[in-house]
Amino acid sequence: MSKHIEKLKKQLIEISEVVNSFKSEAVQVKIIDKLFDAMNEADRGETDSYDLSKKSRKLRSDYDTDNYPFSQGRKKPGATKVLNQLLGTDFFANSQSISSIADYCRDVYGSDFKTSELSGILLKLAKENKLKRERNDINNRFEYVKM
Repeated sequence: MSKHIEKLKKQLIEISEVVNSFKSEAVQVKIIDKLFDAMNEADRGETDSYDLSKKSRKLRSDYDTDNYPFSQGRKKPGATKVLNQLLGTDFFANSQSISSIADYCRDVYGSDFKTSELSGILLKLAKENKLKRERNDINNRFEYVKM
């Protein structure tokens, strides 16, 4: 039993970097659950051979951290989807800073986006002429307004 635990510890150390690279704790838990399920199958002889590191690489490609299905069976909308929804409203009628956009997304959509997640999408929307990007003279930060 001790050898089995030591082997498991060694394998978990090998995949910890991959698992910890996901932002979502729910995704991390799901990956670990899948790995334990696969290990149980291997112990019962249901698989020919089992390599934890190969399994972890497969799992990493199977999950999208931005659109992970939550336990309620719904997908949380990503930053691009939320910003495109905001374009359809009068939210951008007045100039909005990235931090005010992030606050609004958290309050209204329950999506806690970092400003770094939003900045690239907002820049793209500005280049597509869907939003106008202006620098605020007071704080020298960019603000976005509907064109």
